[in-house]
Amino acid sequence: MSTDTEAPADRKLSISLVCTALAGAVIGSVGAPLITPVATGMHVSLAAAQWTLTLTLFAGAIAGPVLGRLGSGPYRRVTILATLALVTVGSLLTVLPLPFGALLIGRGLQGLGVAVSALLMSVARTHLPPERSTSTIAALSVATTVGIGVGYPVISLLDQVAGLRAAYGCGLVLSAAALIVAWRTLPAEAPGERPRIDVVGALLLALGTLGILMLIAEPTIWATPWLAFGVLAGSIGILAVWAIVELRTATPLVNLRLLSQGLILRANVAMLVAGMGLYLLFSLITRYVQTPADAHYGFALPGVAAGAALIPFSLLGFVAGKALPHLVARITERWTYALSVVIAIGSALLFATAYRSLVAVLVAIALLGFAVGGVSAVMPKLVLVGVPQAETASVLSINQIIRSIGFSVGSALAGFLLASTTPSGSVLPTQHGYVTAALWALPALAASALIIATNRSSPRPTR
Repeated sequence: MSTDTEAPADRKLSISLVCTALAGAVIGSVGAPLITPVATGMHVSLAAAQWTLTLTLFAGAIAGPVLGRLGSGPYRRVTILATLALVTVGSLLTVLPLPFGALLIGRGLQGLGVAVSALLMSVARTHLPPERSTSTIAALSVATTVGIGVGYPVISLLDQVAGLRAAYGCGLVLSAAALIVAWRTLPAEAPGERPRIDVVGALLLALGTLGILMLIAEPTIWATPWLAFGVLAGSIGILAVWAIVELRTATPLVNLRLLSQGLILRANVAMLVAGMGLYLLFSLITRYVQTPADAHYGFALPGVAAGAALIPFSLLGFVAGKALPHLVARITERWTYALSVVIAIGSALLFATAYRSLVAVLVAIALLGFAVGGVSAVMPKLVLVGVPQAETASVLSINQIIRSIGFSVGSALAGFLLASTTPSGSVLPTQHGYVTAALWALPALAASALIIATNRSSPRPTR
C-alpha cells in the first residue's frame, strides 16, 4: 500500500476519517453551551436541561462496546454508516419544534457519534500503511479536543444570533455531511464471519455503566444516601456478573483476558486517573473565566467570548496531535505520555499562581489543550500493545468508557470542591476555592504519569 498510485487514496481516506471524527466531536459538544438556553427556551429546570449533555455521554459510553464488536469484521462499513444515519436522525429531532422529550431522544442518538470514533481508528489501523495509520489514529484521538474549541464559540454565537434551534441545526448539517463523506470514502471490508453479539453481556455492561455514570453525573442522588449506595452496590454487582459472563462465553462482548494484560491494564488505569485530573482543570478554568463581575474575581466573559477562550485549547490540542507522533519516535510512547501530563501539571500551577491575569489563564488553557491532545494522541498506541486487529475497536471502545468515566468524575469533583468553598447564602465559590480545587488535580496527574513512566516494557502493537 505504499505505491505512488495508492498514496493519494490513503491520504483521502485519512482526511475523511478525521473529518468524520471531528464532526462527531463537535456534535457531542453542542449540548454544553446550550444548557441554559434549553432551560429558558423550553421552560424546564436547569437539572433537566443538564440531561441534554449527560444523556449524550451515557449513549456514547454504553453504545461503544456494542458498536466495536459489530464493526470488528466484514460489517464495519455498514456499522459506521448506520450509526451516522442514526446520529443524523437524532440531529433532526433536536432541530424540529418538538417537546423536550424528543430533544432528549435526539441528543441520545447524537451520542452515538462519539462512540463511532473507535471504529474509525480500526479502519485506519486496517486499511492504511503503518506510518499514515499512526498519524491518523493520533489525529482521530485529538478530534475531541479540537471539536470542543471549534464547537463552543460557534454554537454559542449561533444561539445568540439565530436562536436555540438554529444552534442545534449546526449539528444536523455536520451529521449529514459526515454521513455523506463516510459513504463515499469508507472502503469495503473483506468477507468474513458474521460477528456475534453477546446480548446478555451488552445489557449487563449497559446497566452497570449507566448506574456508575448516573452517580457521577447526578450528584443530587447522594442527597439520599440509601439510594446512592444502593445504586452503587447494584452497579458493582451487575458489573461483577458481567465480568463472569464475559469470561465464560465463547464470543464475549469484551475480551477481558486481553484487557487484563499488564500493559493494557496500566494504560486504562492511567487514562482513568488522568481523565479525572484533566477534566477537573477544564471544568474549573471554563467556569472561572465566566464568573460574574459582582464576584470581584474572574473575567465575566459572556457566552461567545467564553467559547472563544477555548480556541487556544483547541489549537494546542491540534498541534499536539501533529507533533506527538514525531516525539514518540524520539523518546518512546511512555515518556511522551509523561511529558504531556507534566505539561498539564504546569497548566494547573500557572492557573493557581496567576489567576488574576487573563493572559496567564489563556496560556493555562492552551497548555491544558496541548496536554489533553497529547494524552489522547498517544493513548491508542499504549492501549493497543499486542492487540490483534480484530479486537481493535472493542479495546478502544472500553478505553473510551474509561475516559468518559474519568472525565465525569473530574467534572463532578470540580463541582463538589467549588461547592465546599461556597459561603452560606452565596451562589459563587470563593476565589481561593478555585485555587485549592486546581491543586487537587496534581496528585491524579502525577499518579497517571508514574503509572506509565515506570512501565519499562513497551513492545509495539501488532498490526
